Amino acid sequence: MTAEIQDNLLINKNPRNLSEVISEHTISTDFEIDKMIYKSAKAFKTWSQVPAPERAKYLLKCAKNYIEHKEHYAKILHSENGKSLEEARGEIQEVIDTLEFFAGEGRRLYGVVGNSEMPNKSIYTIKQPIGPALLITAWNFPAAVPSWKIAPCLISGNTFILKPSENAPLSGKILVDVLNDCGLPEGVAQLATGGSEVSSKLLARTEIKIVSFTGSTAVGQLIAENAAKSFKKCALELGGKNSCVILDDADSKLVIEGLIWGAYGTAGQRCTSTSRLIINKHKADEILPTLIEKISAFYDKAHKKGADNYAPIISHKQLLKIDKLVQEGLDAGAELICGGKILDDGSNGGYYYAPTILKIAASNPLAKTEIFGPVLSVLELDEKDPEKFLDEALEIANDVDYGLSNAIYTQNINLGMKALHRFESGLVYLNAPTIGAECGGASFFGGWKQTGNGSREGGYAALDTYTQFKTISIDYSAALQKAQISNYQ
Repeated sequence: MTAEIQDNLLINKNPRNLSEVISEHTISTDFEIDKMIYKSAKAFKTWSQVPAPERAKYLLKCAKNYIEHKEHYAKILHSENGKSLEEARGEIQEVIDTLEFFAGEGRRLYGVVGNSEMPNKSIYTIKQPIGPALLITAWNFPAAVPSWKIAPCLISGNTFILKPSENAPLSGKILVDVLNDCGLPEGVAQLATGGSEVSSKLLARTEIKIVSFTGSTAVGQLIAENAAKSFKKCALELGGKNSCVILDDADSKLVIEGLIWGAYGTAGQRCTSTSRLIINKHKADEILPTLIEKISAFYDKAHKKGADNYAPIISHKQLLKIDKLVQEGLDAGAELICGGKILDDGSNGGYYYAPTILKIAASNPLAKTEIFGPVLSVLELDEKDPEKFLDEALEIANDVDYGLSNAIYTQNINLGMKALHRFESGLVYLNAPTIGAECGGASFFGGWKQTGNGSREGGYAALDTYTQFKTISIDYSAALQKAQISNYQ
């Protein structure tokens, strides 16, 4: 991995330049974990009683800090994660947007007021906080994803312990530090560092009432099983195998721009990355030459250096995994169009994999396997009738275990809308790539099937993870009234 562990020290390195140490972190000990749990549970008793609009002030203070130091935080993220500085800036902006949005939700933690079926009685339902939360985040969005969890967690009145990925822990640490510098009461916001063993120890504690996890489906299943033992509220945002369907009338230039961003942004290391291109053969012949030309510039072979807009692979383990999956796909009959090899195994500075395009059959196992790398699988059809093409394309797109994000490019609004409603995924796009989820409002981030367990992040639906309902009945009749029995005719 990019991070190196020496004794009890986590050494965080720049994946573009492995000789550069970005930060060092002490791995949380059992004693420190015990202390965090105690402080989190103690702080919840008072923090949960603070009015939500007052809690919002801390989020706004934190957002103000990020606005003032936006470029500084973006450069740190760029160095520890490896994504382009442009992407890093966008991610820091997402932190700001998320904090501001959920600060506003502090005045909109609405309940429900209804009419009782009996006279002289009122009934209403409110949302209340649950307890200490364990937030486990991934390395590919080391600032944004923690903010997606922290902001709704805090505004709802819960305390938290953030356990960021060992491959990119600094950006998460900064967010927790800034919140505490803004004056949060002791124990409300805490950080644990280390690998899966630290997560497991925290997850096993009964004092933890909520767990929110972003990562692989395999690990998510283990977390769900362990959370169920003590009935923790569990939110999972897991893997994806996302398709982009291209109709013949699609704007080819727009498609190429979308594929470059969707398939190769962050070197394909996004759960929403465009992994599959479903397209008629003659349309593929039209767009692939230009796409190949553009992605070939992502790595300077002469100087053995990645372009500024092309990210390295986060770790040597992930680099080998990507290459192994590609080779298995080729062995199963895929045709290599470009790429398909390791460009730098770390010997020349970082871990780089060639931007890859494969032509592949829907029956090839790789067509349904999440790669998490810069690999686009092209599934070619030969159907001139646009409605029949769409039917076949949707059958292929939906025939996977995941259901995170899908996209369609077409000028035919009727077929485009049909596709949006028939895609089996939590996110769908028309004339845009499979990545680019917005923050707040009507944008709920999450997926179907094995992409998660129904929870959502980013929009106000995220509050459901961190709140529980309480129904309050007030009887002012001065008599015993029995629901249903008193009303029996």
